[in-house]
Amino acid sequence: MTDLAHLPLPVRIVGSFARSFHPATLPPMLRRTYGRELVSWAFLPLMLGAIEGGTIGIVIKKAFDGQPGVDPEWLDLATAWALAAPNVANLTSFLWAALAKGRPKVAFISWLQITSCLLVAAIALCPRNGWGLLATCIALGLARTAWTGVITIRAAVWRNNYPTASRATIAGKLATVQSLFLAAAGLIVGRAMDADPDNYHYLFPLLALFGLFGNQIYRKVRLRRARQLQRAELDGRKKDTGFSPMGMIRLLREDKLYARFMWWMSVFGFGNLMLSAPMTFVIIDELNMSYTAGIMINAIIPLAVMPFAIPLWSRYMARTHIIQFRSVHGWTFVSASVAVTAASYLHSPALIYLSAILLGVAYAGGTLAWNLGHQDFASAERDADYMAVHVTLNGIRGILAPIAAWALHQWLAPIGYAPLVLVTCTVINAAGVLGFVSMRSSIVPRPAEDATSTAAAA
Repeated sequence: MTDLAHLPLPVRIVGSFARSFHPATLPPMLRRTYGRELVSWAFLPLMLGAIEGGTIGIVIKKAFDGQPGVDPEWLDLATAWALAAPNVANLTSFLWAALAKGRPKVAFISWLQITSCLLVAAIALCPRNGWGLLATCIALGLARTAWTGVITIRAAVWRNNYPTASRATIAGKLATVQSLFLAAAGLIVGRAMDADPDNYHYLFPLLALFGLFGNQIYRKVRLRRARQLQRAELDGRKKDTGFSPMGMIRLLREDKLYARFMWWMSVFGFGNLMLSAPMTFVIIDELNMSYTAGIMINAIIPLAVMPFAIPLWSRYMARTHIIQFRSVHGWTFVSASVAVTAASYLHSPALIYLSAILLGVAYAGGTLAWNLGHQDFASAERDADYMAVHVTLNGIRGILAPIAAWALHQWLAPIGYAPLVLVTCTVINAAGVLGFVSMRSSIVPRPAEDATSTAAAA
């Protein structure tokens, strides 16, 4: 790689940052797979950025406002749905985990990626009226459902392809690239919609094409020990009827520590998921911001901050158990919630921008914990099952939390107490973090199989 010593300091910093993503920074056996994933996760987020909650929530809230057949109360509910759709779709995670058992993982993920791209393109066909709003919400939900399968099964691919010692670092690099391109997609959508609210008819199919290109690259990813994994999963399926809601309950009964961790994740996550809709209402209804400014706060700034925070969180996560990680990381979400609440009370654009920065720091750690945290509890053959429990429970709170926030807002906003919704989010959020703190004495070492897989991959 090129020596940058003779270049100005800012250029050296940027160059060093860019070089850190080069496959040559990893052991030789990991480079080809990582390189293909890196490029594919640069193009796929351009498609995903069109339906990223913070982006599509602003688009729906503004583009359908005042349109024929669109009631303001139902528009607020549709906005809450758009922001919550990624989490609601997580309810299907156990289904994807069951369907993927014993099947080629990369091919399965590839077809789900293609489905997501086609559904994003289909949103372009929806008119700006009441029926179009409904159709947009349906297409969005289906696209996010397909993407839930990608997230659920991808964890097993990462576990088999990357040893524990490198996994958090690689996941961090891939998440960083994804966040940068999601931010770019958000900026493109914001600018295009400010120019003409009907531009989504052309923009969404274009972004979907980028996703299909990324999919072509991802299909070449090789899964290490694929046959061994398939045999282990098929043997497990013979002993069980497959993962299901009852299987989820059985898993939680068997693993008491994971069940307790999932309880506090539910409390913590409920506060987080309540925050998105009232934050969007503050941006649009109270501060009257444009598409670009709204998407900047809801998506672009948090995503742009993530690359700077992810390396710090990944180093911390590599040497800590997920319980300890969440007990520290969770306070960043609480801080962001406090900033949004203060912005609402003070009608302060500066504080809402500050909250976006804090959310970026929080999301940076959250994306690592989301993809890898369950592996501190799971054995290799049950990786997808543990991930499915995590993702499915997130889906349950993904339904309940936005509805609770919307209902509270509909009750309190007309009488001048809308900021109390944000206070409620903050209190619930803080309670969840304190729950993680209370669990720190229960931390157990990582499963022994991780050490074995690390040695085998070295």
